[in-house]
Amino acid sequence: MRVIIQRVRSSQVRVGDRQVGKIGRGLNLLVGIAKTDGEAEVDWMVRKCLSLRLFPPDNEASGRWEQSIEDIEGEILVISQFTLYGDCRKGRRPSFDQSAPPAAAEALYNQFVEKLRQSGLEIQTGEFGAMMQVSIENDGPVTLILER
Repeated sequence: MRVIIQRVRSSQVRVGDRQVGKIGRGLNLLVGIAKTDGEAEVDWMVRKCLSLRLFPPDNEASGRWEQSIEDIEGEILVISQFTLYGDCRKGRRPSFDQSAPPAAAEALYNQFVEKLRQSGLEIQTGEFGAMMQVSIENDGPVTLILER
């Protein structure tokens, strides 16, 4: 499982002319599921995303990151992105052999979202399998790659 985690001031996702998710201060998570992933990877990733200290204290514009998304009671936008497992080492077209098949990926993605929702935070999502337009106002910028 791979997650690109971005600290954001705001983020939104559109499918065609419909806005399907929008958040303010918080985290934008781009989520890729591998064909070898299961519940253990989902559980680990949920804990990591919720507990990483990525935010400075409220009264500081910058400084040491001391607070997690739970500490600041921020919001999370979760976007499925199978292309995170695109392998570009050979040829001129990415191979997606390591990506989970759509049905398996969707089940684990939904499990990931549901476990994030158990935190009580505001969780918004894109639309699994849809062509989406994602707007991200990255704060910092802070962008990290999580992998399990």
